[in-house]
Amino acid sequence: MSIFERYLTVWVFLCIVVGVVLGQMIPAPFHWLGGLEIAKVNIPVGLLIWVMIIPMLLRIDFGALHEVRRHWRGIGVTLFINWAVKPFSMALLGWLFIRQLFAPYLPAEQLDSYIAGLVLLAAAPCTAMVFVWSRLVNGEPLFTLSQVALNDTIMVFAFAPLVALLLGLSAIVVPWDTLLVSVVLYIVIPVLLAQIWRRLLLARGEEALQRTLHALNPVSISALLLTLILLFAFQGKAIVEQPLIIAMLAVPITIQVYFTSGFAYWLNRRFGEAHCVAGPSALIGASNFFELAVAAAISLFGFESGAALATVVGVLIEVPVMLSVVYLVKRSAGWYQAGMQD
Repeated sequence: MSIFERYLTVWVFLCIVVGVVLGQMIPAPFHWLGGLEIAKVNIPVGLLIWVMIIPMLLRIDFGALHEVRRHWRGIGVTLFINWAVKPFSMALLGWLFIRQLFAPYLPAEQLDSYIAGLVLLAAAPCTAMVFVWSRLVNGEPLFTLSQVALNDTIMVFAFAPLVALLLGLSAIVVPWDTLLVSVVLYIVIPVLLAQIWRRLLLARGEEALQRTLHALNPVSISALLLTLILLFAFQGKAIVEQPLIIAMLAVPITIQVYFTSGFAYWLNRRFGEAHCVAGPSALIGASNFFELAVAAAISLFGFESGAALATVVGVLIEVPVMLSVVYLVKRSAGWYQAGMQD
């Protein structure tokens, strides 16, 4: 992992502090930036999101989709977790913790928005960081690549309907036009641009692609951090008044990660899949495409919404929680292999 990836939680925490302080001291510039919109899409954030997402999508080789058949059991488990379990279990956890257990301690007008943010976070399977997690557990690289490529393909068509369904079940009004615009802006167009750029780079050789990816990595993370500063500049008042909001939002997200990763890991063992596939399958099943979730939350509900804050909490806890899952997967390799021999 690069220094940016390894200490992502530290950078996010610093962005929280910087954003809150700047938002309280000089609110006018941030309100001006928040007003730069076209069709409910904030222009500065839209540009930053593209800088975040396109380098990550540049890693994806959609030509690897033919490898799906080699590890069909692991692929099936991950697809089941990503699309049939995780979004619905997060909606349930959101209802349980946000609308029930923690409701007396949260601003009542933001409860629906917090749940919407959690749903957005769970409905977008991770694209980039799973390559890091897979490498750390000695995962099968072709499985990871083909699984991510397949998830990205499905996400183009399934993200908007799935989010609309879950928000509808939660009695949250879905602005369909804004949701579809978000999918086009933050999934379809970036995927197309990234694949065109990838082909141009590969025409000059694999080394050219790797050099570009290495150079873009800190740029992508920096765009994420700038976006977070903007978000927390708007969220500063709510956080200062109720600092435990972040901790309460982190509870369902953390439970979700351990539940989905553990379920995926167990299912792979049950179906006789190799550990080098089960590890990345569990990690892909648990992690989130938080860049897309943040972008969609801002577009749908705005900078100052609870939805935007909820998705950012997902960024905050991503690295430490996922690293703990990596540790558990590696430590349990003996147990996993023993089950394979039964």
